[in-house]
Amino acid sequence: MRFMVLVPANPESEAGQMPSTEELEAMTRYNEELVKAGVMLAGEGLQPTSKGARVRFEGAERTVIDGPFTEAKELVAGFWLWQCASREEALEWLKRAPFDNGVEIELRQVFEEDDFGEEFTPELREAEARVREQAAKN
Repeated sequence: MRFMVLVPANPESEAGQMPSTEELEAMTRYNEELVKAGVMLAGEGLQPTSKGARVRFEGAERTVIDGPFTEAKELVAGFWLWQCASREEALEWLKRAPFDNGVEIELRQVFEEDDFGEEFTPELREAEARVREQAAKN
């Protein structure tokens, strides 16, 4: 099972403030544990929303909205993609993360092919496999 772990933004991350050396060391140690255990597939921090954009879709119209965005409690500052045997295992790993001060980290299971049922036809599965293969090459 794959899980996306979403780290929320805060006023400091939105201001572009970098973590302290101590925070970076703690996160590096944690990431090393995740990698050694075969859990971490990817993980990155994100630039503040002042450097981002959103695209609103309304019918055929596309509107680009430049950041920054104001609702910091709804913004993502970083993520991990994990491979775990169960939700419980993912939660155990997440509880070990080096966070403090009441921050809430979101854990969401990623859909797998079989989750889509019969609607995900053999032809669609083949097309998806081609897309994933090409993406892996990139």
